[in-house]
Amino acid sequence: MNDSSWGAPPQAGYWGPSDQGPAQGVAPAGPAYDAHSAQQTRPMPIVPGVPEHGGNQDDDQGAARLSGPLFRDEPFRDEPFRDEPFRDDMYRGETPSAQPSAVVPQNPEPMPDAQQPPQQPRPQPQKKSAGRDLGAAIGVGVGLGVVIIASLFVVKAVFVAVVAAAVVVGLWELTTRLQERKGIKAPLVPLAVGGAAMVVAGYVRGAEGAWVAMALTALAVLVWRMTEPPEGYLKDVTAGLFAAFYVPFLATFVTMMLAADDGPWRVLTFLLLTVVSDTGAYAVGWRFGRTKLAPRISPGKTREGLFGAIAFAMAAGALCMQFLIDDGSWWQGLLLGLAVAASATLGDLGESMIKRDLGIKDMGTLLPGHGGIMDRLDSLLPTAPVVWLLLVIFVGSG
Repeated sequence: MNDSSWGAPPQAGYWGPSDQGPAQGVAPAGPAYDAHSAQQTRPMPIVPGVPEHGGNQDDDQGAARLSGPLFRDEPFRDEPFRDEPFRDDMYRGETPSAQPSAVVPQNPEPMPDAQQPPQQPRPQPQKKSAGRDLGAAIGVGVGLGVVIIASLFVVKAVFVAVVAAAVVVGLWELTTRLQERKGIKAPLVPLAVGGAAMVVAGYVRGAEGAWVAMALTALAVLVWRMTEPPEGYLKDVTAGLFAAFYVPFLATFVTMMLAADDGPWRVLTFLLLTVVSDTGAYAVGWRFGRTKLAPRISPGKTREGLFGAIAFAMAAGALCMQFLIDDGSWWQGLLLGLAVAASATLGDLGESMIKRDLGIKDMGTLLPGHGGIMDRLDSLLPTAPVVWLLLVIFVGSG
């Protein structure tokens, strides 16, 4: 037995081994007892408060029973050794470890209360996030602006082609999402052909040409769908008519503005006011937004953001009408900006309603940081007829 774990030197009064063999007050006798081996065994410390012969006796001869971590033939001791760390498992009836007791540090750390759950770290306040890749969104926006401005002031026909291309892509995104999410098969071919024709007709023939092209597109949708089984015919053609009105027909008002003598400046005013309205709503709403505008439709929009859109759009409208539009006045710009902020917000909410019904976040992924083409046309499409009408009322058709 190695008792180095005890770590106490021999003390006076200890009955150590002797050459006489086992006797009263010496190590216990047994088959494996050897005087030479007994001399190699380190002495045990004196145990105060224990009977004279070391505690429990095995027999009348007073042979002391070995006790310790390696010799445990009884469930527990009556009293622990003074130089051994107190272990309460001896008094609970639990089986202690087979290893020697470790030295208890002078200032042990308090054990956590088993009745109290561990404290959870406090959540750190989260910073507001824009929700999109702002760098990519700005880069794509600047790139689109350069293409639009260049085509707008170089050759009008090029800008008409840009609008027609945007309409076709927007129709493809809308019909694809309808089929994926709702199983609605709106005919894309007649919509794409008729939509491009509507944009051109609006530029060439004005409102009359746009209405005629719209009627022919609707008829083409009805006939095209007849080539397939009748199941779902009503919902398919209804979705097709909705798509024809929502995307290409509203876009024809942009090309009708372009047809005026100062058409590029009218279109630029329309684009600037819509972009400024969206930017004002985003900036003010992100910084000061507290009250939700329409939480069931678009939780990110706030009333404070709407006020920001109105203020930004009215200021931009006054400047544009005063300096960009022939015979325009600043007060007309204030009214124009107010109308643009309202129509742009309603258009954004309208597409948010469509996307919520479809269960999607974006209509597409063509434009990094923006989503799809339809995600950029949501504010522009319903705003185009509003700006066209107010400009006609304020300064004429040109």
